[in-house]
Amino acid sequence: MNDANATEILARLKPRDRNLFVSRLSTIEQQEFLYRWPFWARPEQMPPGGDWSIWLIMAGRGFGKTRAGAEWVRQIAEGDGSARFALVGANYAETRTVMVEGESGLLSIAPPKLRPVWEPSLKRLTWENGAQAHLYSAAEPEGLRGPQHSHGWCDEIGKWLNNAGQAEAAWDNLKMGLRLGFRPQLVATTTPRPVPLVRALAGGEAVITRGRTQDNDLHLPVAYLTAMTADYGGTRLGRQELDGELIEDVEGALWTRAMIEACRVSRNAVRVERSRDTLAPSNRSLDFARDEREIGFARIVIGVDPPASAKGDACGIIVAGLGADGKAYVLTDCSVEKASPETWARKVADAADRFDADRVIAEANQGGAMVKSVLHAAKISLPVKLVHAARGKVARAEPVAALYENGRVHHVGAFPQLEDEMCGLLTGGGYEGPGRSPDRADALVWALTELMLGKTRVPRVR
Repeated sequence: MNDANATEILARLKPRDRNLFVSRLSTIEQQEFLYRWPFWARPEQMPPGGDWSIWLIMAGRGFGKTRAGAEWVRQIAEGDGSARFALVGANYAETRTVMVEGESGLLSIAPPKLRPVWEPSLKRLTWENGAQAHLYSAAEPEGLRGPQHSHGWCDEIGKWLNNAGQAEAAWDNLKMGLRLGFRPQLVATTTPRPVPLVRALAGGEAVITRGRTQDNDLHLPVAYLTAMTADYGGTRLGRQELDGELIEDVEGALWTRAMIEACRVSRNAVRVERSRDTLAPSNRSLDFARDEREIGFARIVIGVDPPASAKGDACGIIVAGLGADGKAYVLTDCSVEKASPETWARKVADAADRFDADRVIAEANQGGAMVKSVLHAAKISLPVKLVHAARGKVARAEPVAALYENGRVHHVGAFPQLEDEMCGLLTGGGYEGPGRSPDRADALVWALTELMLGKTRVPRVR
């Protein structure tokens, strides 16, 4: 029975039976069992198969990146006395405290009898069979010029100092010194950040392992995971630090990630009330718990960008409201992928009921009469306004992007798919976002144009 099968069998046991299994092992067996990494590791923490030179583990915080890197070093060092490692961190202090002495570092994960000798003054680890690892700082790239190695482990390369090109110089010097052994290899572990070194590796020859903080939920406090999801889920920071996504701004985009983050309002601090049955529509409100403000809605509309066919693009469906403070609030993204006309029309009708919408703004270029009839078939009383696109998507989006620059639009929560499309629209024309067309972003533009750029506006309440 191999380690993978044994792990699966053990995982299926009830806690009592699992404890009983471990208790029946001898002391020596328990010690070996505790330090058998292939038994405990998740599949994505194990080295990839095949012939590779660089393994990039790019994942969220708490994923287990450091442990995976340290166990890779340990596996090779214990089996090959000729191995010579370079351990490179953002600076020497982090290389020592995280990669060597940390709770997932090389000293902690090694069985007592196989633990390497640590010589801080020499910045060196030595295993009993002769394998060695030397510590380096990425902030001092010249220290990697000259020494030879067979393997290298670089931790948190996304935070390496690079104001004068140190990070890239350290990486280059390390690679040029990998000239020992039959198959030199490098492992880089990092939380993704769109810095030059990470971008180059992610788009180059490296074998990439991606992962999320949530993947390691068995070893992280539930309260921590709940708090992180509530506070950062879907935001740029959360997608980067928790979901392990490499998020970059496209040069020349109408919207930047920073612009969108600046306009975000936490969904937990906002309550949207439906009140058609009990109050006048103008009494619909956003309740901001943080600063104890309540903003009444003058209007709520739904922007719709219908697809040309059920097998084509998504149907963009965006709900937005005009606050009595004169600002627009993007409330939700109800868009659907590859839906039939009946399906997306029902989605629009449901959103109109849920948010007590005053009007649906639908693009009519793909057959205006059909769009209106489909929406009315879903709900006959649905107030529909058809709009015709005389200009391209980017030209229509430019004045809306200006509203964001002026702080006149807020996103109530996070809308990752919508925001990815927004950040793919380029000044002067062009689209470099996900999918063939920015359907969600186009629906957003229709909704905000109606609320903020139309001929009639509701006066600001002071």
